[in-house]
Amino acid sequence: MGRRKKMVERVTALMSDPVMIRNIGIVAHIDHGKTTLSDNLLAGAGMISKELAGRQLFMDSDAEEQERGITIDSANVSMVHEYEDKEYLINLIDTPGHVDFGGDVTRAMRAVDGAVVVIDAVEGTMPQTETVLRQALKEHVRPVLFINKVDRLINELQVDDQEMQIRLGKLIDHVNKLIKGMNEERYNAGWKVNAAEGTVAFGSALYNWAISVPMMKKTGVSFSDVFNYCREEDMKALAEKCPLHEAVNDMVIRFLPSPIDAQKGRVGAIWHGDRESGIGKQMSVADATGDVAFMVTDITMDPHAGEVSTGRLFSGSLSRGMEVYVSGASKTNRIQQVGVFMGPERLEVDAIPAGNIAAVTGLRDAFVGATVTTLEGMEPFESIKHASEPVVTVAVEAKHMKDLPKLVEVLRQVAKEDPTLKITLDEETGEHLMAGMGELHLEVIAHRIERDKGVEITTTPPLVVYRETIVGTAGPVEGKSPNRHNRFYVIVEPLEPEVRELIRNDEISMRMPEVERREKLMAAGLNKDEAKKIVNIFESNAYFDMTKGIQYLNETMELILEGFTEVMKAGPLSKEPCMGVKVKLMDAKLHEDAVHRGPAQVIPASRQAIQAAMLMADDTLFEPYQKVFIQVPQEQMGGATKEIQGRRGVIIDMTSEGDTTIIESKAPVSELFGFAGDIRSATEGRAMWSTEFAGFEPLPMSLMAEVVTGIRKRKGLKAALPQAEDFMSL
Repeated sequence: MGRRKKMVERVTALMSDPVMIRNIGIVAHIDHGKTTLSDNLLAGAGMISKELAGRQLFMDSDAEEQERGITIDSANVSMVHEYEDKEYLINLIDTPGHVDFGGDVTRAMRAVDGAVVVIDAVEGTMPQTETVLRQALKEHVRPVLFINKVDRLINELQVDDQEMQIRLGKLIDHVNKLIKGMNEERYNAGWKVNAAEGTVAFGSALYNWAISVPMMKKTGVSFSDVFNYCREEDMKALAEKCPLHEAVNDMVIRFLPSPIDAQKGRVGAIWHGDRESGIGKQMSVADATGDVAFMVTDITMDPHAGEVSTGRLFSGSLSRGMEVYVSGASKTNRIQQVGVFMGPERLEVDAIPAGNIAAVTGLRDAFVGATVTTLEGMEPFESIKHASEPVVTVAVEAKHMKDLPKLVEVLRQVAKEDPTLKITLDEETGEHLMAGMGELHLEVIAHRIERDKGVEITTTPPLVVYRETIVGTAGPVEGKSPNRHNRFYVIVEPLEPEVRELIRNDEISMRMPEVERREKLMAAGLNKDEAKKIVNIFESNAYFDMTKGIQYLNETMELILEGFTEVMKAGPLSKEPCMGVKVKLMDAKLHEDAVHRGPAQVIPASRQAIQAAMLMADDTLFEPYQKVFIQVPQEQMGGATKEIQGRRGVIIDMTSEGDTTIIESKAPVSELFGFAGDIRSATEGRAMWSTEFAGFEPLPMSLMAEVVTGIRKRKGLKAALPQAEDFMSL
C-alpha cells in the first residue's frame, strides 16, 4: 500500500507540468505483442513484478480478454520514468489489435499525442498495422517504431548477423513508405522513423530486452552482442544489460511530443472553432488556469461509482464538485470524482490539470465524443470518425420475461459504453436490434450482457428490416365492421417525396400550429384542401380526412387512426414497417349508437380497408442500402471492386490519393453480411472501409417472392402471399 501511495504522489507531482508529460498509445496488428510490451513498461515503473512481466498481461483485466487471449478494451495507465536525471509522467493506453474493435483504437488516438507502433519482426507490417498507423496520422499522433520478437528471427529462422540487419532495415523502410503514402507533409516534417536517430527500437517483449542506437551508446552493447546473446539463449543477461522499459521509455520521452508541443498542431485538426478566441489560445498552450475543454474518449461502468468518463483534458483543470456543460445536454453536470487509471484500478486525486488523460465520474450526460467544458456555448470538438461502422444486426431477447425491463436498461448502458454499437429498441417489430462492427464484436457484447450485467439473452442470426410501400393508387376500398353497421371508404396512394422529406427532417408535425403546417405542405406540392385535412402522421406515412359533415366521425376518429397506425407498423405483405403511404378517408357510414361503433368494430374496419387497398396499389418491399467507402492500395483495387459488384453493389465514384484508391459504392444491407471477412480476403486485409446508411431502394422484382416468403416464414405467417380479398369483409 505504501508503494501505491508513493506512486500516486509522484504521478500527482508531475501532472502539473505539461513539459514533463507524454500521452502515448501502443498500437499494432493482433498478436504482435502490445499487451506484453505494456507489461514490461509497467514492470520498469515498479508497478508489477519483473518476473511476471510479459506473462501477467496486466492490462487485459477482463475475463473475456484472458480467455480469448486478445485485447478487447483499451486500458489506461499512468507511470513515472526517469530520463537523464529527470522524472517524466507517461500516460499510456494499450489498444486492441482486432479489426472488430478498431473503434477503440480510433478513440484512443484522440486522447494521445504519440504512438508506439509494434511490429512482429517475422510477420512484418500486417493489415491492421496499416490501419492503426493511418488512424494515428489522421489524428495528428506522431509514431515511433518498436520491432518485437527479434529473437524469433535468430532462433526460429536461423538468420545470421548480416541478414538480421537487412531484414530489420527492410521493415523500417516499409513503415516509412506507409507513412509517406498516408501523409507526405508529416513525413517531410520529420515524422519518418529512423534507427540511426533513435526513433526505432528492437527487442523481445516476452524476454524483457530491447535495444536502440542511443541505447547501444549508453550500454556499449552492439548488434553482434545481441545476436550472440540470442543464439546462446541467454536472454536474462541481455535483459539486465538492456532492459526493455528503459529503451522504449527513453525513446518515448526523447522523440514523442509533450502536450505543449502537440496541442499547437493537434487542436486545429480536431477542433474547428476560432483559434484566436480565448479557449482556442488556451488549448494550444495547454493552459491549466483556463476554461475546461475535455474530450470524452471512453465510458466504462464502475459497480461502485457508476459511469466513468475517460478522456483528454486540453485546457483548464478538473476537480471534484465542478459544474460543467456537456455538449448536447441542456443542464450542467457536477463532477463527483477525478482520478487516473493504473490498469484496471482507478486512483482518486484532488485535481487534474490540462495535458493529462483523466477519469471523471458524475458526468451523467456524457457520451463518447462529448465535449465537456466550463464555457457555455463552446464549439464542440470534431466528432470521432470511426474507420468502420456497424454492419451486422441481430435481434436480442431476454430468455426470461421477468428480465425484460432490466434488458432495456442494460442495452442503453452497453450502447453508451461502446459507441460503435447501435441499439434500436424497435417498437414497430417488438425486437431489440443490436448492430455492431462484426460477428466477434456482437458475440463479445452478448457475453458481457450475460456475464457482467446478469441478464440471460438469446440472439438471432443477422437480419435486415425491410420497408413496405406502394407504387400505385387504389380505392375507394370499403372496410366493413364485423357487425356490418360501420363502413369506411379509403384511397391509398404514394405520399409525395417532398412531404416525406419534410417529415423525415422534422419540419412538419401534428404538434405545430395548423396554419404553419398547411403552408409548408402546400409549398411541398399538396393542394390546399389536402393540406388542411391532414389528421395524422406516423413515421413517413400520413392520413387525411377528406370527408365533409359526417355525424359522429370526430368522436370515432381516434379509433380509425388506431387502425391506420397498426397497418403502418406492420404492412399487409410481410408485416414489415410501412413508409411513404398516403391514406385518404373519402366517406364513412357510422351507426348512431356509440355501443355499435366501439374499438372492436371500428379498428378492424379501418385497418382492413387500408390493408386491402395497399395490396391493390402494388404493395412492394424497399430494402435498406448502405454506402460503402473503401480505401485500398492501388494494387488491391480489383479485388475490392469485384467484391462490391458481386453483392448487387454499384460503384458510384473512384478517386486516387497517393498510393491509395478511394472507392465510393452502395450495396443492399442484406448482401453485406460476411462482407468484413470477404473484403479482407479479397484485398489481403489491406482495405479500410466504412459504411453509412444510404436510404431505401426497391427490392428487385426477381427477388420479391423469395424475400417476402422468407420474412413471412420467420414471423410465423402463412407462406402464401396475401391477396386483397383476404382483408375484405364479405
